[in-house]
Amino acid sequence: MHRGIWTGVAVAVGVTLAATACNKKREPKGTAQGEAGERAATPIGPAEYTVVLKSTWTPKTHPFEYPKGAHFSGLIGASHNVSYSLFALGRRPTPGLERLSEEGKHSPLDDEINAAIAAGRAGMMFETGALKDFKDSLVTTVRVDRAHPLVSLVAMIVPSPDWFTGVADVNLMENGAWARSRTLKLIAYDAGGDNGTTYRAADKDANPRRPTSRAMTRHFVHKGVIVPVATLRLTRR
Repeated sequence: MHRGIWTGVAVAVGVTLAATACNKKREPKGTAQGEAGERAATPIGPAEYTVVLKSTWTPKTHPFEYPKGAHFSGLIGASHNVSYSLFALGRRPTPGLERLSEEGKHSPLDDEINAAIAAGRAGMMFETGALKDFKDSLVTTVRVDRAHPLVSLVAMIVPSPDWFTGVADVNLMENGAWARSRTLKLIAYDAGGDNGTTYRAADKDANPRRPTSRAMTRHFVHKGVIVPVATLRLTRR
């Protein structure tokens, strides 16, 4: 009688242990799948993008005082995180942005970017030569990573007192993965370092420097609408 009772208890315990063991085997499998799904949703490694800037600044699109010899200076930009910004509306230009917008020079803006790279706020810098034939495009590459998913770039509008075009803080991370491409229309900006209001205005430094703003003169606005001066396409390689 006692032996039968213990046999029944042993069977019950064996069934319970077997069921527990099966559950334990299934749990890691489900957990592993969940972790894999989370990892798949986040870019693991860096990505490289081809950067192409094409001018749309022409006598037809921007007829008011369209200048002879119109062109863009070389591009300069960087991949970075939210703690760095190449330019921002409402903020006074850095010395580097001011010189770029007035003279088309990359120095000392390149030094400012390199300092951000050394501090971990930027990932890499990229540059091109000037775009003087608008039948061509400015082409370069930029590398982004999880720590530096944003891209900013600028180029001077030449001639001008301190006007430039570009983009700030373009996020190439999309739904936890790298975007295949981004296409943007670029407008003209007034850096805020010069008081000139025409393409060939004499050099007249603003003292103090004004905050960077959208260029709202007749050169870039038609019937109250800002007319873009270029298009930018970033395509993952």
